[in-house]
Amino acid sequence: MNITIKLIATLISLSLFAAPAFAGDVSLSVAASLKEVINELTDSFAKKTPGVKFLKNYGASGALAKQIENGAPSDLFISANIEWMDYLKNKKLADPATITTFTYNTLVFAGTPGKAASMQDLLKLEKIAIGSPKSVPAGEYATEAFKKAGLDKQLEKKLVMAKDVRECLMYAEKGEVDGAFVYKTDALQAKQAKILFTVPQGLYPRVTYPMALTIAGAKNKDAVAFISYLHGDEAKAVLAKYGFSSR
Repeated sequence: MNITIKLIATLISLSLFAAPAFAGDVSLSVAASLKEVINELTDSFAKKTPGVKFLKNYGASGALAKQIENGAPSDLFISANIEWMDYLKNKKLADPATITTFTYNTLVFAGTPGKAASMQDLLKLEKIAIGSPKSVPAGEYATEAFKKAGLDKQLEKKLVMAKDVRECLMYAEKGEVDGAFVYKTDALQAKQAKILFTVPQGLYPRVTYPMALTIAGAKNKDAVAFISYLHGDEAKAVLAKYGFSSR
């Protein structure tokens, strides 16, 4: 009986993901840290291209990749690391010919001023928020930095896991943790939390955002036009406005 119930639940879930997209619809699956950038760029593109409607899904890169694998409609995927793009490429769900780098970011530690000024200062703190490393690239970058700094064992019991980088920042904003590992671009938008220090680049791989059309998206002319637009000067200007780097 339990097996039957689980099967029905799975079929219902897949049917929700497989809802048909209408002509002119472009489904986006985008890393949460790019929300403001993509909102601005989709608004601008839509004004110039009447009839195009964007269906936006923001979240942790790993969660988005898994949703696409499970049948969620998506024409364009932008990840916050290369690994999850490679995951979809290996599953033959991302169009290899369209995989390019969209932008770059930097990992920082943000929180209440005076709490910490370096990686070693983390040992004095009680609670530190990071994105869950299994699905959140920012959390993966942070844990890599802990290991290279030789702090991973000492910080294990201090870590508070978040579902994505935005939830991480929210914990720091509300003072529920002493600080959080987030991207520079997120921290710049914070109202309460401040950047306490930038994580040394030698401790983690460069934060790279690859983008690509999915196999389905490569057949959607509006999605093809939009990814072309994301390569243009207007997109670069918006990225720079929010603190992202093009090099």
